[in-house]
Amino acid sequence: MELRDELRRRPVTPGEQAAISAAMLRIEQLVDRGADATAALESLNATTGHSFEADDFRFDCGSPDRDELVAWACAPPPVRLPDVTRDELVEVVRRILADPSDDWSITAFDLNTVMPGASGLIFHPPPELADASADAIVDAVLAYRPIAL
Repeated sequence: MELRDELRRRPVTPGEQAAISAAMLRIEQLVDRGADATAALESLNATTGHSFEADDFRFDCGSPDRDELVAWACAPPPVRLPDVTRDELVEVVRRILADPSDDWSITAFDLNTVMPGASGLIFHPPPELADASADAIVDAVLAYRPIAL
């Protein structure tokens, strides 16, 4: 199934990637020096649609490395669609199952379901969903009903 543009990571041109990478390197250098990176961050966020902060450019153990951060920045952030269909969610889950490291698709899936942490059913399923198909995972997610307090 072909997904709508909003449910797919948009490819970037080599020129766009180079410009974003250079902007991110500049921010990293400013952060490393303890200089004010506010203007550079605002410019990057306006260009990419993301909400990066200075802490995102402090590479600690367990944080994404520069290449991962550039790849994330090059893809416009996933959005919540009010009219997402079951078939679209199934296709997103199929893509996640094919590439479990696809953080963009995981975020898009979580944003477009009402179940908190819906992607957890893909990576840490309950026994009844162990080795489940994309269809079964989506059906379980869509069956979720929040409890009104």
